[in-house]
Amino acid sequence: MPEQTRRLSYAEAVNAALRRALEERPETLLFGEDVAAPGGVFGVTKGLRTQFGDRVFDTPISESAILGGAIGAAMFGRRPIAEIMWADFSLVALDQLVNQAANVRYVSRGLLGAPITVRTQQGSAPGACAQHSQSLEAFFAHVPGLRVCMPATHQDAYDLLLSAIWSDDPVIVIENRTLYHAGRQEVRLGGDVPPVGGAAVRRPGSDVTVLTWGAVQQEVLAAAERLSVQGIEAEVLDARWIRPLDLEAVLGSLARTGRLVVVHEAHTIGGVGGEVVAAVAEAGVPLRSAPIRVGAPPVRIPAAPSLAQAVIPSADVIADALTRSVHGTAVPAGRG
Repeated sequence: MPEQTRRLSYAEAVNAALRRALEERPETLLFGEDVAAPGGVFGVTKGLRTQFGDRVFDTPISESAILGGAIGAAMFGRRPIAEIMWADFSLVALDQLVNQAANVRYVSRGLLGAPITVRTQQGSAPGACAQHSQSLEAFFAHVPGLRVCMPATHQDAYDLLLSAIWSDDPVIVIENRTLYHAGRQEVRLGGDVPPVGGAAVRRPGSDVTVLTWGAVQQEVLAAAERLSVQGIEAEVLDARWIRPLDLEAVLGSLARTGRLVVVHEAHTIGGVGGEVVAAVAEAGVPLRSAPIRVGAPPVRIPAAPSLAQAVIPSADVIADALTRSVHGTAVPAGRG
């Protein structure tokens, strides 16, 4: 596909990636609940059924059937893109991901693969209830054989989805519904499909490394800009891929800053942030202050927007954590 640049919303960038995959890979299928005729509950797959016909189709309300069908199709030469409307709903089909998709290559001695892409979205949004607001990336990252990414920018919404579709392993692409229609940005379309993996520096800095991913990155960048006025320069590193995690990029940033704060929307207990801190400790990187994790406390995400806002890490809480990391000042610990 020839390269071009267009102003797109995050949702339109996802749509463009799906359209390219369906055009260039005839073995590709796209299916899930309401993805065809309605164009997706968030309008992300709008128009694809009209252009690609039966290769884009709606399914019954059965996540287990959706993923089971995707695995079977992949084993027989197709390259399915299965949408799970909410990441929370994937839990009723966890067997298909953990015991089936992740194991295909292993149990077949490498004779078969499961090149499936599971598109889903997660995170807190105004008015969403506890069954529609969870951040579950740590669940998926724990399973050998699964790859997990969380695009936080419009460009990554396009690039990372294509990387997932082109991969010969099962990949879970976790989007965030608060990003779908949050303005337009320039997005480079076409060109080579990037390989799986690799973090990205969103803001250079010399005083503290902030590793983050997903929609909360916007709050991290806001906190970093605020502290820059006070003389604290935070380097914001977007993990992008939770598995494989680009630990080399993290260690390289820490070699410059000597301080680490990990920020994610998910609960800190059992979260990926703890895994990052452990990996840094095992690598023997000398830090100038103790690493800090910032995330949600161990509570259900409230449906009331005001209460949900109090649970999810804000720019204020993140700025406090960065200040503590750099100066060791006794400011409120927030949710770290």
